[in-house]
Amino acid sequence: MTASAWGLLALFLVVLGVLAWPLGRYIAVLCEGRLPRWMQRVEAPIFKLAGAAPNSSMHWRSYALALLAFNAIGALVVYGLQRLQSLLPLNPSGMSAVSPDSAFNTAVSFVSNTNWQGYAGESTMSYLTQMLGLTVQNFLSGATGIAVAFALARGFAARSTDGKGFVGNFWVDVTRITVWLLLPISFVISIFFAGQGVIQNFDAYKTVTTVEATAYQQPKLDAAGQPLKDTSGNPVLEDAKATTQTLAMGPVASQEAIKMLGTNGGGFFNANSAHPYENPTALTNFVQMLAIFLIPAALCFAFGRVVGDLRQGWAVLAAMTVIFVAAVAVVVPAEQVGNPLIGGLGVDQAASAVQSGGNMEGKEVRFGIAASSLFAVVTTAASCGAVNAMHDAFTPLGGMVPMVLMQLGEVVFGGVGTGLYSMLIFAILAVFISGLMIGRTPEYLGKKIEVHEMKLTSIAILVTPILVLAGTAVAAIADAGRAGIANPGAHGFSEILYALTSAANNNGSAFAGLSANTPFYNMLLAVAMWFGRFAVIVPVLAIAGALAAKKRLPVTAGTMPTHGPLFVTLLIGTVLLVGLLNYVPALALGPVVEHLILWK
Repeated sequence: MTASAWGLLALFLVVLGVLAWPLGRYIAVLCEGRLPRWMQRVEAPIFKLAGAAPNSSMHWRSYALALLAFNAIGALVVYGLQRLQSLLPLNPSGMSAVSPDSAFNTAVSFVSNTNWQGYAGESTMSYLTQMLGLTVQNFLSGATGIAVAFALARGFAARSTDGKGFVGNFWVDVTRITVWLLLPISFVISIFFAGQGVIQNFDAYKTVTTVEATAYQQPKLDAAGQPLKDTSGNPVLEDAKATTQTLAMGPVASQEAIKMLGTNGGGFFNANSAHPYENPTALTNFVQMLAIFLIPAALCFAFGRVVGDLRQGWAVLAAMTVIFVAAVAVVVPAEQVGNPLIGGLGVDQAASAVQSGGNMEGKEVRFGIAASSLFAVVTTAASCGAVNAMHDAFTPLGGMVPMVLMQLGEVVFGGVGTGLYSMLIFAILAVFISGLMIGRTPEYLGKKIEVHEMKLTSIAILVTPILVLAGTAVAAIADAGRAGIANPGAHGFSEILYALTSAANNNGSAFAGLSANTPFYNMLLAVAMWFGRFAVIVPVLAIAGALAAKKRLPVTAGTMPTHGPLFVTLLIGTVLLVGLLNYVPALALGPVVEHLILWK
């Protein structure tokens, strides 16, 4: 990595830490319900109208059923808006109804916090669908993930209990998270984006005359085909022809803010955060990366406060950061070294004062390799899926790292809420393994980890690998699956593997060479997204309930510390070994083979 790449990474982590620390304190207040009186007075009418009691708590089963029902209704609303958008207002460009299979895929995608898009947003969705359907679900799906993290944190923090496994009130949690966390920060970020040039309007699409005609006028030719010249010897140019282009408009800044803050991904435009109307400057690019990691990092600090030991939050954050930095240290050099096939054609790929060098295919010149590679790692380490470069154009190793980060299970910062509770699942597994080594009943934060918790942990960890590998096998075997491959061979397999990995882990980014907007892929990926989200959440809530029903044990001389470097190392090893080994054969058939072919 170059000095500038290391400098960008260091600046990013420092600013992230400075912002996440105070936000973590505030999130802990939300989790524990210690809100100021003025906040309680503001939210009281909302709870009264909804029939929710702020001080009541739900059994984990009731919490899970409320969560599933809430998200199922959300999916139906988003589906209906897409199917009826031609009849609804705020549709100045006259967008027609979205096809049933694409509408179903999109509804599941946005409800599950995946935001996979098999369509071009500016030519498919009306303003009303973008705002009332997609943007609203960006808030609610993000709030759902944080609510699950709250429930698990309460399970660990419970000191005395009546054994009923109460983990909080879902309706109260999702309301407070949306109103007091996501909305205020999104408002500030959206105002900043609008000030930087991200558009925010309800105008009809604009047709403008470009400068291309004047800039590229061709010289007139004589009968012999030679350029005509005037009396001064200058070429006589053809008359300029007006060239027009249609520019999409819309309420972009408001959607962009929660898209990043809620680790949703997707985009108003098909080009996503590579589009100048979504991500116009290097500063907005930096802020977008910060927004993706802000709440996941803050949740680690909040977790430490809720369980009464800040060191526990630091340990989880340290494990995430080590893996994140290692991933950046692989992707950036892989892209900076360039593509040997292009180099063999005599193309200069060396960095210099006049060019960035390296593999610039699919990357924005205004961001360059360092910022594009860092963005790729951030967006796939979190479950965001927004992109400012085309991952399909990365080198094999450069593209494999984002894929691996998703396959680890959204634990490297991860999505809002998702990253914390997924990493805590691996922490439970780590203390179980260590307990086997020393012959003691494993404990984590004073709670015994027994057979019931380990069964649930195994389910939560194995759900996504099963969905990814089984789905990839089906797509690779089925004729309809192979029909979407534009690049036969190892890269085509990588495209399928990336798509299923992204869907089942609720990321949403893609190797765009796969034609996935077909009935086959829309249905297959929708199934992977739904179960990849909720078949993990339910076991996590069950673990939260089981932990809440346990008495918290005091620390003794035989208790293994779970806040020091030894445990951080054990946790990282557990994540890499258990989370990654499931995928090694599949990776060997895709990006590893690609790399060997590319570099002979």
